[in-house]
Amino acid sequence: MTLTINKLSKRYDQTPVFSQVSLRVAPGEFVAIVGESGVGKSTLLNCMAGLDAWDSGSVLLDGQDLGALSDEQLARLRREKNGFVFQAFHVLPHLSVAQNVALPLMLLGQHDDARVQAMLDAVGLGGLGERLPQQLSGGQLQRVAIARALVHRPILLLADEPTGNLDPSTAALVMNALVGQTRQHGAAMVLVTHSLAAAERADRVLKLTPEGLVSNASPD
Repeated sequence: MTLTINKLSKRYDQTPVFSQVSLRVAPGEFVAIVGESGVGKSTLLNCMAGLDAWDSGSVLLDGQDLGALSDEQLARLRREKNGFVFQAFHVLPHLSVAQNVALPLMLLGQHDDARVQAMLDAVGLGGLGERLPQQLSGGQLQRVAIARALVHRPILLLADEPTGNLDPSTAALVMNALVGQTRQHGAAMVLVTHSLAAAERADRVLKLTPEGLVSNASPD
């Protein structure tokens, strides 16, 4: 599944967020995007998922133009093909950890307890499946969100600061799970981060500026 962005630009009122962003991410490729706070990295990630609109340019997922899809079609595409790790965890407080992780499979009409457990083990949450979100730390909640994004084996994985709330050893564990997804299942992955350790795992590191994406050796 190839992600292709061509000359994407977005404004809020008359204020440019980013301009002329072009990017191609191949299946199995991991691209990290860095840049100063407020430059629009999270907004760009939302556009890649069809969660946010843009003013000009295009976003294509395997040749399919997201800008031409209806809200219902976009929702279906995200449910079937995308995994998204948000900065805010967006876990459901009335569901257990395992039920939160299983949600993408349930929405697809699939039930696979073994896959859910394997995903919990992969992010270091084995044995915590029956707990409720309020019984977890912030770092553990982030790992729930990551396991949920990975469990249905998406072909496009988008991650917004996925290790921001984690200690270094747990962050490394989570990055192993994320990178493993791209390698094992041929997913394209785009990660927005300020973390040098996370960016160093990427095949390419790009810096978002008001003028577009440029090659960059490390986060600011």
